[in-house]
Amino acid sequence: MSTMQVTIITPDETVFSGDATMVVGKALDGEFGIMPHHAPLVSALASGTIRIDHDGTSEEFVLPGGFLEVEHNAVYITTTSCERVE
Repeated sequence: MSTMQVTIITPDETVFSGDATMVVGKALDGEFGIMPHHAPLVSALASGTIRIDHDGTSEEFVLPGGFLEVEHNAVYITTTSCERVE
């Protein structure tokens, strides 16, 4: 199965870094889904959750907004804070 590199970064730490098969979240203008080899994209994120599917499981992260960039089969999410949903 094809994967992409996903990284979530805050000013204090890298919250997540790894390969994923899908990223689902909410931008300011609606929900999105990013799969491997997605076209380049830059978007502002709305407050809410980001779901990352990897290794046959899903993880969710809560964030107050931020930015998402997709390029070269990688997704970069930058935000002021982020916590894993347990």
